[in-house]
Amino acid sequence: MEQIRINKFIKECGVASRREADVFVEEGRVSVNGNTATPGMMVSDTDEIKVDGKIIQRLNEKHVVAFYKPVGVVCTKKDEHAKVTLQDVFSYPVTLTYAGRLDKDSEGLLIMTDDGELVEKMMRGRYGHEKEYVVKLKREVTEEFLKRFEKGVYLKELEVTTRPCKIRKTGPKEVRVILTQGLNRQIRRMCMALGNEVKELKRIRVVNILLNDLKPGEYRELTEAELKELYRILEIKR
Repeated sequence: MEQIRINKFIKECGVASRREADVFVEEGRVSVNGNTATPGMMVSDTDEIKVDGKIIQRLNEKHVVAFYKPVGVVCTKKDEHAKVTLQDVFSYPVTLTYAGRLDKDSEGLLIMTDDGELVEKMMRGRYGHEKEYVVKLKREVTEEFLKRFEKGVYLKELEVTTRPCKIRKTGPKEVRVILTQGLNRQIRRMCMALGNEVKELKRIRVVNILLNDLKPGEYRELTEAELKELYRILEIKR
């Protein structure tokens, strides 16, 4: 039986990306045949592998779901400091994980899946896939704000300048933003750096998948046409 590294096995089970799987192993959350897993160890389908006490298996059929994350929900399964986590509001017959998180104060589209390769492609900023947001601000939007935002903003706390992006004014205090990277609280940090502040932030699109008429806490299965186009854009074989 072919053996692969433990982080790759976990990814192919749709539980997490390889990087997140490495963290799970380091935190002692993964076991192999009853023993705590170690970084880089080799495993196969004949081994009993558990994450957080639950047996995981590599999957043939992949599931991809569009979910509307409500405001106040933390994108994690376990967080002792969080009042409400994703696990509390999202239930599906198969264990799914998010492909690109939203911070607690933001709402909107999350792609939930058990396809590890899909998670990997969508969560890594280097792939440059689009994510679109509706942003309501505390102060009026100026032309200077739009020009500086679009060009890229230096974020002192992260010591990085954001990539050029697309921004369009849709109201006196509202804009639509399209990003191709996903820094931590990026839009909020950019607005603060430019002297404004986010009141509400909603993600309405990820790559070709739209939030459409979903309500907070609702999910829907992606259509075959959506899936075909998504996998084509991401260059993933189904």
